[in-house]
Amino acid sequence: MSDWESEGDEAGGLPGRSPAAPWEALREAARPAGRSPGRGGGGGGGGGGWWRSVAGPREPSPGTPLEFRSFRYRDAASLCFTLESALIGAVIGRGGSKIRELQESSGSKIQIDKGDYKAEVKIFGNKEAQKKAKSLIDELIKRQEQSSPSERRRKKSSIMQDDVDSHGSPESGSQLRPVIDWTSIRENRAKYEAMKWADLPPIKKDFYIESKRTHSMSQKEINNWRPRNKRGGPGMLVLTPTRELALQVEAECSKYTYKGIKSTCIYGGGDRKGQISLVTKGVDIVIATPGRLHDLQMNDFINLRSITYLVLDEADRMLDMGFEPQIMKILLDIRPDRQTIMTSATWPDSVRRLSKSYLKNPMIVYVGTLDLTAVNTVEQKVVVIPEEEKRSFIRFFIDAMKPKDKVIVFVGRKLTADDLSSDLSLQGIPVQSLHGNREQFDREQALDDFKKGRVRILIATDLASRGLDVHDVTHVFNFDFPRNIEEYVHRIGRTGRAGRTGESVTLVTRNDWRIASELINILERAHQSVPEELVLMAERFKLHKEKKDVEKGGKFSGRSWKGY
Repeated sequence: MSDWESEGDEAGGLPGRSPAAPWEALREAARPAGRSPGRGGGGGGGGGGWWRSVAGPREPSPGTPLEFRSFRYRDAASLCFTLESALIGAVIGRGGSKIRELQESSGSKIQIDKGDYKAEVKIFGNKEAQKKAKSLIDELIKRQEQSSPSERRRKKSSIMQDDVDSHGSPESGSQLRPVIDWTSIRENRAKYEAMKWADLPPIKKDFYIESKRTHSMSQKEINNWRPRNKRGGPGMLVLTPTRELALQVEAECSKYTYKGIKSTCIYGGGDRKGQISLVTKGVDIVIATPGRLHDLQMNDFINLRSITYLVLDEADRMLDMGFEPQIMKILLDIRPDRQTIMTSATWPDSVRRLSKSYLKNPMIVYVGTLDLTAVNTVEQKVVVIPEEEKRSFIRFFIDAMKPKDKVIVFVGRKLTADDLSSDLSLQGIPVQSLHGNREQFDREQALDDFKKGRVRILIATDLASRGLDVHDVTHVFNFDFPRNIEEYVHRIGRTGRAGRTGESVTLVTRNDWRIASELINILERAHQSVPEELVLMAERFKLHKEKKDVEKGGKFSGRSWKGY
């Protein structure tokens, strides 16, 4: 394999072994006739990006993977400018077709160095060729903006003229646009923040102690002193990653309606008009998912300046789902001296980073240890099994369920959830499925059927791994291993709740060998048995990783590793 090819589906399999009892008989029964677990095979893949076709004459850095090399034209005057990285795809085209067309039409050579937020574009050739290429790129970007609704709303151009070297001139490109001075904006951020929130009265964060004068006030006097509609908006906001968790929080808040505290839940997929009506009439607590709240905020249906108490529930999950831009915009309109609470069942690096970004001088309250551990009321069982035997295994597991057993089956993809639920339904087994592609009514119906026991099997994606509270779940079945070890801890926490005990069954295939070592740590901390096959899988991946590190280290400056 060349050093720029992808790692591919490297062999993660192990010599066939039966799992520890009591699963040996079950696994042997599930294995199709004539099959036995074998050793994993190898894999590979090819690499190479669009750089190969658009770079022109180049001077690659020795030993660097081809698609990450920096190419330079020797002794050539270039016209330089920057584009937002999001627009580069339109300039490059599929497989580099558009950029080749631009080069052929203008007679120039175009080089693009893509960064995280901006990409530097260099145009080589005579001034006429440079001017033509720049004009073609401007026209292409303009068409791209007109075709995209989100881009049409942009107030400033995506193209900024950053630099024209000594060989170029303003006449060689289109009309220069003003450059945004981001350094000055960052330096004056504190001043802008102070100006934005200067007119707000201070809030008292101490626990409320009622004075004698207040205690003696009549209800009419209290209403006259503090009518809700003069506040301008809700006082508390709870942000959650999923609709199911938002509805669950709303159910808890509704218990305080006898105190006159009004709450509402706004989320995508619900009745938008009805949600707007409730919010504009006045509420004390808003429970929301980031997308729908951002929608109401941008259309001025909700005032967030009145929020003094903010809760970020499962904030790391909201980031995983791509809600960070909406969260940042929401927080810009909430006063900075608010009280903020962030909750999480795990404490990975992403959560620690969030706590530093969104909280000021936070006080950490934790139960147990900060190390990643699973709930001690759940018995964890791990079965190392070939991929093709997983469906047979889950069928035998379901056949062995007791009358009062209730199980959540976690899968990695929405398509797998639909396929598996259809397969079991055709076999006469009543199941429900829960994932993001289902309509909101169907999602609520599936969860209600499962909670009330109309079905005892719920097949779900990680949509159901956070915050879902169904007390009588007896089993969690990990049909597919999650994308990270933190999600595994969240999944198995759906059972063994409210003083009960539970059991988790996790299927591990050769493709999951990267997580074997982390899974072993979780099992050992909870004093669970560790299958020998899982230990061998972890050792094999460690050797494989060391080999890869040595191979990468030996490709320095085009010389062999042995020379160093």
